[in-house]
Amino acid sequence: MELFPEPSTPSVTRLCEMQPGEVGICFVVLAAKERGKTRDGKPYYRAIFRDSGRTATAMIWSDGGLFADCEQAWQAGRFYKVRCIYAENQYGPQIDIDRIREATEEDRGEGFDPGEFFERSRFDPDEMFDELTGLAESNIDDEPLRQLVLELLEVHAEPIKSFPAASRNHHAFQSGFLEHVLSVTRTAVYLAEKYRDYYTGMQPPLSKSLVTAGAILHDIGKLIELDGRPEGAGYTPPGRLIGHILLGRDMVREKAATVDGLDPELLLRLEHIIVAHQNLPEWGSPIAPHTPEALLVYFADDIDAKFHMMARALESEPIGDDLFTPRDNPLRRAIFRGDHLTGGLGNTEH
Repeated sequence: MELFPEPSTPSVTRLCEMQPGEVGICFVVLAAKERGKTRDGKPYYRAIFRDSGRTATAMIWSDGGLFADCEQAWQAGRFYKVRCIYAENQYGPQIDIDRIREATEEDRGEGFDPGEFFERSRFDPDEMFDELTGLAESNIDDEPLRQLVLELLEVHAEPIKSFPAASRNHHAFQSGFLEHVLSVTRTAVYLAEKYRDYYTGMQPPLSKSLVTAGAILHDIGKLIELDGRPEGAGYTPPGRLIGHILLGRDMVREKAATVDGLDPELLLRLEHIIVAHQNLPEWGSPIAPHTPEALLVYFADDIDAKFHMMARALESEPIGDDLFTPRDNPLRRAIFRGDHLTGGLGNTEH
């Protein structure tokens, strides 16, 4: 890889601060490297770089000068110093790389700090964990079920506090798992209280204890499914071959075997919440929700993930005066911002 020339290069900047058309040198981490083929059968790589505030894609074509290095030397999770031009289009942020090399300790003098690259939750993980534990203690009336949930939280406290919720799409950052689970549990408890009081004739009655337990544990299998690397989570072999839904059900079953007095039907209903929380086979669930508790957890989980995707798209900087976001978000849709720059949709002078 070629080193940068000294005096004639632009000064070091941050990827997240670059403007369209700007040429700059920045430090980035390679989040992913995806190989593909053009319609003509020529190979290419889609290299995804990021810093703590922005993710950008670099297309590495087979007839370009960087292809061999990308294929043979670039590794996800490593830091690089790049000279590039920044652009934004319908596919989102892009960089066209002129030169690149791996970052070194000597680069700290120019501001390179590996600790600044890893996005993390806006919220304190210890405070979130304490609140989640408090929700279990105050909303799960069945003592064996409460013990099951609290012991799982205690045993896995450290990864729960640090893991992302996914490798991409939603809450894919440090402590994102806990941020997501806490948000889902808050919503699920609210829904359980609302519909328990609204539908008093249900037999059996809606169980707020089960809803709370299911919300807290619905994604527990992700602690095995993902490897939880701060530079971007990848999938473990069990994650790829089995998936977090069945892994989570197994974790709950294993812990349940150590809890005295846990009602078998209560455990069955809890397992059903876990395996049904993604609703459809194409989303990973082998069965749709067949209990009211599973239905509430599914919707609480789904709205939290979907709203996060939409919010993140709207948190990105607008490109010019576009009324819509790019379609490169996980929802695969252009989200309407409105004519906020000119004072309103269809604003005309009189």
